[in-house]
Formats: sequence, structure tokens, C-alpha cells
Amino acid sequence: MPPDQLPPDLRLVKRLVVVLTSVMILGLIVIVGLLVTRLGMASAPLAVPDNVTLPEGTRVEALTLSERWVIVVTREGEALFFDRRRGRLRHTLPLPED
Repeated sequence: MPPDQLPPDLRLVKRLVVVLTSVMILGLIVIVGLLVTRLGMASAPLAVPDNVTLPEGTRVEALTLSERWVIVVTREGEALFFDRRRGRLRHTLPLPED
């Protein structure tokens, strides 16, 4: 065997290392690309169901839907409980401040 040639076992290991390194680099590029594209997307604004009418001047901070209730947390510090079927305001609960 010439001195500048590797044994067959080492040639296989060398090829495997090159292939695995290439796959890792490609995978890292894909992951970074997905993170950049997905994190750059703006979140959808909160949508109140059509049958719920909010009081004038109310700004929605959070919205929770259950089988019977639509619960709206406002930026003014209140939790508004609406009947899910009729959309009528049933309860208003002031929230404690931090």
C-alpha cells in the first residue's frame, strides 16, 4: 500500500465524518431559517365573537372562550363575562392591581 493512501476502514470513517458534518450544517441552517421566518411573524389580533358587544371604550387584553362563557380581560382592569349563546354581558369583575 502506498504511504499516501489510507486503509479502507479509515477512508469509510472519513467519508462518514464528512457526510455527517454536512448534514449537521444543513440542519442548523434550516433550523435558523425557520426560527427567523416564524419569529418574525406578527401574532394575530384578538378576535371577539360576533355576537358579543363590548362596552364603549373597552380595550381587549385577553380573551377566553369556554362552552358557556366568553371572558374578556380588559386593559382597564376588568374581567367581563358574556353568555356564549346570546352574547349578553352577565358579570363584571374588577381585577386586583399589581
